[in-house]
Amino acid sequence: MEFKDYYKVLGVAKTATEAEIKKAFRKLARKYHPDVSKEADAATRMSELNEANAVLSDPEKRAAYDELGSQPHARDGGNFRPPPNWDAGREFTGTFGGGNEEFSDFFEQMF
Repeated sequence: MEFKDYYKVLGVAKTATEAEIKKAFRKLARKYHPDVSKEADAATRMSELNEANAVLSDPEKRAAYDELGSQPHARDGGNFRPPPNWDAGREFTGTFGGGNEEFSDFFEQMF
């Protein structure tokens, strides 16, 4: 998933107030609304505007977005830290028939 700079989508600074975000959204919504705009990508642009506005106009979502956006590796999972005592394979052993015994016989025959 590609990271979207919602501030860039709305054309506002990262320090923009709620009023500035609202004003920018309304201006761009009038320009790119599919019922008004003649541009081919109007529906896509409107969707991006709605998404950006939904995040930046909500203080909690905006704070989370700002925190994630400031960490370049967080967007691609590069900063992932598992919880303490987490075993990535343990969840699958019960679901798929236990340990690796069934596979070990198969692979031993192949090699």
